[in-house]
Amino acid sequence: MPDARKTRPVSWIKAALGEFRRFPTEAQKVCLAALTVAAEGGKADIAKPLHGLGSGILEIALPFAGDAYRVIYALQLGDDLWVIHAFQKKSTQGAKSPKREMDLVKDRVKRLKELLR
Repeated sequence: MPDARKTRPVSWIKAALGEFRRFPTEAQKVCLAALTVAAEGGKADIAKPLHGLGSGILEIALPFAGDAYRVIYALQLGDDLWVIHAFQKKSTQGAKSPKREMDLVKDRVKRLKELLR
């Protein structure tokens, strides 16, 4: 009998889920597919490590219909894959996420670590 796939549960910070639900439906589908790959132990082509927050924090970077959408998730916080933040990137210059968004991610990661102790 082949080994059953070990898929991790995907948990959402409530605010991140609300933000994600404002994405266009097709953008949501692409991001959910990338999160499924991560939950199954892989890494989607549109996911990359998010630097400056430690290992295990990744960013799904999706260009979609002339806009840019980001979903930040954590692999190494508890047993679940945690979606920390989702936002539409407004800046038209460069790939770097805005400081205010990164500050929000840092705060949410800190609070989630404290909650999961």
